[in-house]
Amino acid sequence: MKSDKEQRAGLLYGIGAYGMWGLVPLFWPLLKPSGAMEILAHRMIWSLVIVGIALLALRRWGWIRELVRQPRKLALIAVAASVITVNWGLYIWSVNSGHVVEASLGYFINPLVTIAMGVLLLKERLRPAQWAAVGIGAAAVLVLAIGYGQPPWISLTLAFSFATYGLVKKKVNIGGLESLAAETAVQFLPAMAFLVWLGADGSATFGLHGAGHAALLAATGLVTAVPLVCFGAAAIRVPLSTLGLLQYLAPVFQFLLGILYFHEAMPAERWAGFALVWLALTCLTWDALRTARSNKAAALRLAAEAAASGAGPVTTGPAGAVAARAADGPAS
Repeated sequence: MKSDKEQRAGLLYGIGAYGMWGLVPLFWPLLKPSGAMEILAHRMIWSLVIVGIALLALRRWGWIRELVRQPRKLALIAVAASVITVNWGLYIWSVNSGHVVEASLGYFINPLVTIAMGVLLLKERLRPAQWAAVGIGAAAVLVLAIGYGQPPWISLTLAFSFATYGLVKKKVNIGGLESLAAETAVQFLPAMAFLVWLGADGSATFGLHGAGHAALLAATGLVTAVPLVCFGAAAIRVPLSTLGLLQYLAPVFQFLLGILYFHEAMPAERWAGFALVWLALTCLTWDALRTARSNKAAALRLAAEAAASGAGPVTTGPAGAVAARAADGPAS
């Protein structure tokens, strides 16, 4: 069980991670006149530089030898690098093209898409409240499609690409910094080739708009890596249920920035669609918290029964494992 001090620190790390992800729409416009593809290429390259320095400082290189011996994991890393490239590139383009609100919707509906993928691909069983949330989410997409005159492709692509990324990362099962290093290593050569081509074509902006602009392009590595480090620090200190609630901070901040700072339009049909999405997420959150309490009560009961049976303090075995997991939050 984590101490109160550790949990408070973890909560601050989590707020920091999701807060930075939520405020990142303020950063991408600073990189103009660079286009979305050029920004994306710099993000890939400088992210590899930053995580490489971090891994060098931490002396964490053993995972590379283990990874290259596993072709299946390498293939999954390549898939993860591909889908996160789509996600990053579309998000940067969305923000710099005046679609911040629609981009925020993608991260609101991402938990619903993740659940739907679990049912379709992993044959997972849903509880009634989860089915209700997915149904309400589908209705929200329909309302928004009618309002837009077409499906909200930006939101759906962001949600599905990030959900796919999460699914692949679960299969790969390596640390956050290590995973980002492997993915950006896959992205590095195509990104560098693209920047070389831009330079040869005379379209590159790096170095042509002053040292400040060049520094901002290089800072894309920090913008990528720092929230990830904070998230990793939060994940080992706070319950998963807390992280599940904190994840909504990012799209809330993005949504508010889209309306209040970028002054994007919010017609009635868009408000209706967002209201349905928020209702679906309320159902999902209520179900997750209710299940967390139930799991914790069951784990404590099992531990108490095991202790009463004469087994002594329960530190190992199924009951002890369940109790330990329950104390740190559910893994649902």
